[in-house]
Amino acid sequence: MAKESMKARERKRARTVAKYAEKRKELKEAGDYEALQKLPRNASPVRMHNRCKLTGRPKGYMRTFGISRVMFREMANNGLIPGVKKASW
Repeated sequence: MAKESMKARERKRARTVAKYAEKRKELKEAGDYEALQKLPRNASPVRMHNRCKLTGRPKGYMRTFGISRVMFREMANNGLIPGVKKASW
């Protein structure tokens, strides 16, 4: 389980990216890179990192579900994810 501070930091980054998204787009279209550099660093979407929504685990993230592989397996085995079942052939 990730530290609460790490999860909070990622949530804060996501809010900052959303806040400055329109302004970044306008500045990029205008080609004003000096003004773009004056925006906060965390306003760039590149700085965001995918984390599990439940545990905050940074690695083994599954984009389609928004959770880590560990939580995916646990939830799938318990039947909590619709349409997903264990393979057998």
